[in-house]
Amino acid sequence: MIEDRSLVQPYCGPAPTPADVLWAWNTDLWLILALGALTGAGAWYLRTAKRGRQGAFAVASASAIIAFLSPLCAMTVALFAARSLHHLVIISALAPALALAIPLRGLPAGLGFAGLSAALWLWHVPLVYSAAWDSATIYWGMQLALLVPSWAFWSVVLHGRATSAVIWLIPLVGQMGLLGALLTFAGRPFYLEHLALAERFGLTALQDQQLAGLVMWVPGMVPIAVLAAIMAWRVLMSGARA
Repeated sequence: MIEDRSLVQPYCGPAPTPADVLWAWNTDLWLILALGALTGAGAWYLRTAKRGRQGAFAVASASAIIAFLSPLCAMTVALFAARSLHHLVIISALAPALALAIPLRGLPAGLGFAGLSAALWLWHVPLVYSAAWDSATIYWGMQLALLVPSWAFWSVVLHGRATSAVIWLIPLVGQMGLLGALLTFAGRPFYLEHLALAERFGLTALQDQQLAGLVMWVPGMVPIAVLAAIMAWRVLMSGARA
């Protein structure tokens, strides 16, 4: 007998319906205060910085609101595809914006890449996913495990040599494509938490999982692949000029 995991309410729950999704904002007072304090501290730290860094921090702040306070948080309870989108907001918007605004210096790219890769794959292990669903502590631990290595990784990629950036972006694109393929072509749903909840949006749990794979493929891979291509072109052009 399959346990109905959708009856367990996770941190971002309850899952919204299509009718109330636009109003499903996260009103966790402690989170709002924490984000407000971090935003204020970051703005004060960058008060004399260049406008580009201040603008990047504004993007990071907006990305944090989208990821953790907006209805996207609640949608991650209803749809696993929304969870994939949530991860992309962290990896491809919040983390690089933080790296541009307040780069983490002195950490090797390999360490950030290894940590990011481990967190990305762990999030997709059903047992770990269930643990994060059941426990707010594990949930936030997993979020930090995804954000901090991403921040360190993008700090090296965006502030280092273009050659090194290309070397690290290629395997990142490759593993996101592999993960997307595994989700898209799986013959059964892996995440029982969404068995009943996805039906609210007209999807079976398997269709939801396949959509998550496509989210990893297209919005996930394409921007990073384009960035890798641009940096590779710069490397070739600099070599030709030399």
